[in-house]
Amino acid sequence: MTTGAAPGALGRVDRAAVAAARERVSALHAELTRYGLVAWTAGNVSERVRGADGTDVLVIKPSGVPYEHLTPEGMIVCDLDGRVLDGSGSPSSDTEAHAYVYRAMPEVGGVVHTHSPYATAWAAVGEPIPCSLTAMADEFGGEVPVGPFALIGSDAIGRGIVATLAGHRSPAVLMRNHGVFTIGADARAAVKAAVMTEDVARTMHLARALGAPPEIGPRDVDALYDRYQNVYGQR
Repeated sequence: MTTGAAPGALGRVDRAAVAAARERVSALHAELTRYGLVAWTAGNVSERVRGADGTDVLVIKPSGVPYEHLTPEGMIVCDLDGRVLDGSGSPSSDTEAHAYVYRAMPEVGGVVHTHSPYATAWAAVGEPIPCSLTAMADEFGGEVPVGPFALIGSDAIGRGIVATLAGHRSPAVLMRNHGVFTIGADARAAVKAAVMTEDVARTMHLARALGAPPEIGPRDVDALYDRYQNVYGQR
């Protein structure tokens, strides 16, 4: 992780937008504990802040800080190479993975990492979560895929995330022997995807205990996904 400050890059991003992102990212970590997706200091949320000239930054939690001690002021601002631009302390050990995702996927505005127990159990056995639930078709557009094993502390995890999700509708990937990474248009959307990943992982685990649940056919998955993404809810 590169930690040399580069304040000039931060100067090209709206300070009010950075402050608002710090508020959101700090608050959204409480959702990870609320839904039982993390233990102790594990897991993280980040959000991209877009600069007017294309110079983007990311806001992410500090490394190893207990969730109850997180504050907006404590969030770390980095450039998309993982260099710290603002904040005291070290950013999350997953910062380079998040940064790689933002560099490779310009449509992504939020990234979340959890070790939620049911979804991580699927990651531990290296098996995708099959699409046997309408809620999965709605949210993920098919199965939740498995990504490769990669060591923490470089952009290797980010590379695995991007390679696995390329051409896939799922906003979630189960990184083998590790845990869950989710993406979204913003940090809140990525948190929602993390909550939903654990929900369907738990339900499918229970379904497997009862028998062999059939998967939903591709045409029905497409129809369900289209309805949920384009019709469901308030527009």
